[in-house]
Amino acid sequence: MTIKWYPGHMSKALEKIADLIKRVDVVIEVLDARLPMSSSNHQLENLRRTKPWIKVLNKHDLADPAITKAWVRVFEQQAGVRALPMSSKQHAETKQLIKLCQLLAPKRGKPGFPVRVMVVGIPNVGKSTLINTLAGRSMAKVGDKPAITTTTQQIDLRNGVVLSDTPGVLWPDMADQEGAYRLAATGAIGANAMDCTTVGFFAGEFMMRRYPEMLKKRYKLETLPDNPTELVESIGRCLGCLVAGGGIDLHRAAEAFLRELRAGKLGRISFEEPVQAPVEPVPDEENPANRQ
Repeated sequence: MTIKWYPGHMSKALEKIADLIKRVDVVIEVLDARLPMSSSNHQLENLRRTKPWIKVLNKHDLADPAITKAWVRVFEQQAGVRALPMSSKQHAETKQLIKLCQLLAPKRGKPGFPVRVMVVGIPNVGKSTLINTLAGRSMAKVGDKPAITTTTQQIDLRNGVVLSDTPGVLWPDMADQEGAYRLAATGAIGANAMDCTTVGFFAGEFMMRRYPEMLKKRYKLETLPDNPTELVESIGRCLGCLVAGGGIDLHRAAEAFLRELRAGKLGRISFEEPVQAPVEPVPDEENPANRQ
């Protein structure tokens, strides 16, 4: 199945972002730390020009820590770009983001001249959660479905920083279908635009290849099945996704598997790693790929 998802509001949102970016001092692009390349919208990069750009690798607590470190090194080799791994739900971690914005716009932040910051990114990477954490109150709608935010709004953080919240925007062509399936596996694609079972098979094949021990431990498997279909069947059996006669409901099993994967119940995983930088291993007790 070819994944295509570009709700009508996204085109208008991109036009609004292109206009707003001219009047901001710093841009924060929120990425999913598990797939920083696939969750980055190249159309937003094209609007950047010379603006200071902070790449927030959100949900880093769900990502493979060694690979996240490698991504930070790659991003910070780009001129004018800073990279910051964090969890948008953790207030202590988001404090450093405000300090970095102030550092990148030293002529602003005075009374009457706040640092103007715009938050951008694709759907369901945690932009609204980040804004609510920074504001210390609920200012943006959040949910576990993509495209919750559909309009822009401005929020005064009352600390010398004013945020512009923008809707999540994807790109219309979705030419990279492998990247699209990674996005679907992590929840960034609307459910009506994908086949959950097929995405479950895709995620299962990746996990069998990259993190087999996590699968064995979570679903009590002595050995891995021969293919992703049999894996999802085994997961369905473990999670009780049964139909009359004892068969497996593959759709329910795939949905349950994806929910667990997205919630980090299998462990900390990354769907992609940079080829430009070697991944330095972390100690065995910290690296989820080495856990038995």
